[in-house]
Amino acid sequence: MKEAYFAGGCFWCVTPIYKMYGVSEVICGYAGGDEENPTYEQVKHQETGHRETIKLVYDPEKVAFNKLLDIFLANVDPFDGEGQFIDKGFSYTLAIFYTSEEEKELVDKKLKKLSEDSGKKVQIAVLPYKNFYEAEEYHQDYYLKNPEAFEKELIESGRKKQ
Repeated sequence: MKEAYFAGGCFWCVTPIYKMYGVSEVICGYAGGDEENPTYEQVKHQETGHRETIKLVYDPEKVAFNKLLDIFLANVDPFDGEGQFIDKGFSYTLAIFYTSEEEKELVDKKLKKLSEDSGKKVQIAVLPYKNFYEAEEYHQDYYLKNPEAFEKELIESGRKKQ
C-alpha cells in the first residue's frame, strides 16, 4: 500500500470521489504547516499554515498515482489561487504533497501540460510531504454521516449543479 496527499479545498467535498476509484482509505486532515496537531478551527481561521488535505491509502497495483492525480485535477479548479469554489483562504488552496521524486516528476509534467494546453497559470503548490495530522472524527466520511448536509454543501459551494 502507498499513500498520496492532496489538498483540494474542502476535504469533505473531495473524499467520496476517491472511494469510487478503488482507494482503500480516504482520511481528512491537515498538512504542510508547522503547528503540531492543529484543530479544524485553527486551520479554518488560517492560523497554522496547514491546508485541508486528504490522505489516500491505495494499492498501486489497482490504481496508479497518475490516475489519482487525474481525478484530483478533474475535481478542482487548478487556476484558482485563492481557494476552491466558495471556500477561500490559504487553508483551502490547492497543493500536492509528493512523497518521492517519481511523484514530483509526474506532477510537474502534468501541471506543465495543463498550463500549456489552457494558456493559464496553474495555481497548485507542489511540495515535499512534511506532515499530516488527521482531522477530528466528525470530519471523517462526512458524506456518509451527514448526507443531506453534504449534498447542500456541494450545491452551495458551486461544486455541484442542481
